[in-house]
Amino acid sequence: MPVEYPGAGGGVLAEHLSVRKAVGIFDVSHLGKATVSGPGAAGFLNSCLTNDLDRIGPGQAQYTLCCDDASGGVVDDLIAYVRSPDEVLIVPNAANTAEVVRRLKAAAPGRIEVAEQHMDFVVLAVQGPKSADVLAGIGLPADHNYMSFTDTTWQAPSGASGSVIVCRTGYTGEHGYELIAPSEAGPALWDAVLRAGAGYGIRAAGLGARDTLRTEMGYPLHGQDLSMDITPTQARSGWAVGWDKPAFWGRTALLTEKEAGAARLLWGLRAAGRGIVRPHLPVLDGSGTVVGETTSGTFSPSLRVGIGLALLNRGLGIADGSELQVDVRGRPLPVTVVKPPFVDSHVR
Repeated sequence: MPVEYPGAGGGVLAEHLSVRKAVGIFDVSHLGKATVSGPGAAGFLNSCLTNDLDRIGPGQAQYTLCCDDASGGVVDDLIAYVRSPDEVLIVPNAANTAEVVRRLKAAAPGRIEVAEQHMDFVVLAVQGPKSADVLAGIGLPADHNYMSFTDTTWQAPSGASGSVIVCRTGYTGEHGYELIAPSEAGPALWDAVLRAGAGYGIRAAGLGARDTLRTEMGYPLHGQDLSMDITPTQARSGWAVGWDKPAFWGRTALLTEKEAGAARLLWGLRAAGRGIVRPHLPVLDGSGTVVGETTSGTFSPSLRVGIGLALLNRGLGIADGSELQVDVRGRPLPVTVVKPPFVDSHVR
């Protein structure tokens, strides 16, 4: 995925606003793909990952976390697509797929198979208010609920047909879909979406817009806002933990932290002056005392100001609306503490 698509004009700003106002398409085929299959596959996976797969059934998807059993740190965040009690498709982040698969294989009983399928499928994200119209224009179903998916068949203009999983998921905060299809169908599917979306002003969007869109929503990025050193409780991801489940990796460590209260918490920061928040910058209070560190930061095309995420120390009275500063290479940038998201979500 490029940072932006050259030639169309407008760069990251135009790609971002296309998704917010109309529709954009991302090639996120770099995401990992793996299947967990065999008798009781969903139950096995539920004993490993944090969220509670028992809350959903076949045809539904769930955001969840793979945590380290000892520390509760986050190995990766991912989406699980339950096809049946005996088959679950998981989509981790690209760089962490091998480690997630390794851990699952090591824990799996003999009846369960964990197989990485990274090169077998493409993933195209079609996101924005007009995304349903675009899918309808190429004959794909678009009326299913958020965090659900449907298996269907798509026929290319050439006459060739193949299977496509149409998922009501995404990473932008807009109504949208992720299309999972066999790799050989990827180019034709990409071209068909662009043709169907031309009348809506569709743009191919790259990594830059993907980052600005997810930051506006306060969605964490693994490696920055979630990591082996940043737990779900610190990153406001406790909603993706089935606290009442009898077993999941990291349960003891996370329950202990939850009961004691995490020492730091992820907040949003909105710049009150000219300047851009970047990761790994000190956050200071009015007396110049360091009270945290930024984890993500960018310029918000929707708000036209700098925004970011930061882990801030608990117990200091920091709350929504607090005024702090970010040390940007020796220059103080005034910021206001915000509980994400920075803009309204339209995923449902």
